[in-house]
Amino acid sequence: MDESKIKKILESVKSGKLSVNAAFNRFKHLPYEDLSFAKVDHHRHIRQGIPEVIFAEGKKVEDVIAIARSMYRKSKKLLITKVSKEIYDALKIKDAVFYPSSGTISVGGEKKRKGHILILSAGTSDIPVAEEAEVTASFLGSRVEGIYDVGVAGIHRLVDIKKSIDSAKVIVVVAGMEGALPSVVGSFTDKPIIAVPTSIGYGTSLGGLTALFSMLNSCVPGIAVMNIDNGFGAGCLAHKINTLS
Repeated sequence: MDESKIKKILESVKSGKLSVNAAFNRFKHLPYEDLSFAKVDHHRHIRQGIPEVIFAEGKKVEDVIAIARSMYRKSKKLLITKVSKEIYDALKIKDAVFYPSSGTISVGGEKKRKGHILILSAGTSDIPVAEEAEVTASFLGSRVEGIYDVGVAGIHRLVDIKKSIDSAKVIVVVAGMEGALPSVVGSFTDKPIIAVPTSIGYGTSLGGLTALFSMLNSCVPGIAVMNIDNGFGAGCLAHKINTLS
């Protein structure tokens, strides 16, 4: 339940269209609903501006389904990350969209898209993390543009997307291997940059640690760095920056 729905319920009570008891029944699961194995935070969107999102990895299929259905009953929208095709098939929600590359499921989401977030991936192998950021920011209500495979091994490719870089309010840059792309992009733009290291790379990439350290040690000021493979976190931060004004 979000702020607009709560206001609508209160206005219905004020106008006499809805009884106090009926309104109470709609509010009784605020701030959370106890499912014993999970406490579903229906109130989070009002407090934080970002609704609770289901992280499916490590959870039983039936638990993910139960949490998802609880959230869908209240808000008619939900986002699930690190999800399998098995969970998608078991969910059985008509409007659910499954993104197999990133392992995300989106239902509903904000209909109006605001601003402009640009999401870049260094390589094709980085697309799953970039797509997670893209799906997340779009679900939250940001207008997102994704451009993939523009890494530093072919740096001339960035010239062709300069218009997109200039028009974006915030840029998410996803890269594995040595993680150099955020610094390169940051060298010719004044836009906020969110760097996301991925676990893609050969042995000494150390599962993304090399890219993470490279991004943290960038000599370009003002770059925010997310955890390894955390496209979801990047999408959330980019959305918050994108909708500040």
